[in-house]
Amino acid sequence: MAASDWRLEGEWMKNCNCAFGCPCDFNALPTRGYCKGLVGMRITTGHFEDVKLDGLCFAVVVDFPGALHQGNGKMQPIVDERATPEQQQALFNILSGKYSAEGTLFHIFSLIVTTIHDPIFAPFEFSFDRDGRVAKLVAGNVLETEVEPIRNPVTGAPHRIQVVMPEGFEHRAAEIASANIRSTGAIPFETQGTHSSLANVVQTPEGVAA
Repeated sequence: MAASDWRLEGEWMKNCNCAFGCPCDFNALPTRGYCKGLVGMRITTGHFEDVKLDGLCFAVVVDFPGALHQGNGKMQPIVDERATPEQQQALFNILSGKYSAEGTLFHIFSLIVTTIHDPIFAPFEFSFDRDGRVAKLVAGNVLETEVEPIRNPVTGAPHRIQVVMPEGFEHRAAEIASANIRSTGAIPFETQGTHSSLANVVQTPEGVAA
């Protein structure tokens, strides 16, 4: 069991190079056989022990040569430049998975990533409208992703679909949308019209609380 008291509550996006409806959520193989993507969060309220994390943003860019459960992944954390050294360490502690129970999101992540690139500290722009399926994350000059509704291929009308995961370790429910991604850090790649999940989440050492 986890030994530390921490909590992250806020707005969460998962954007990747797969087709709409992330295959990972269905225990299926990546659309193109590999996964390049990101998760990003704006923390509305959060803490690690007595270190407050309210209002901070972070992102993690990832690269997996195959399905995530097969491991050998690479990652690069990007942390809000406003974070103090104590807040930086608090976020790194959470992301490390060392302070999470077995089988929870950050613990699993620690098992499937073998290469961690040096972190980047950058200014963040973060906008998020889950119900409207519109979001944007910009981290300095190293990462930019925009999210918009999936469009009906015939009429162009916005299409709405949700994924509900009662036992999910990332989120309980997410709006599915369309993402463009431009990553120029240690894991460079670009996508247009690929998968996005938008969710409001609460993560704790014991897993998803909401």
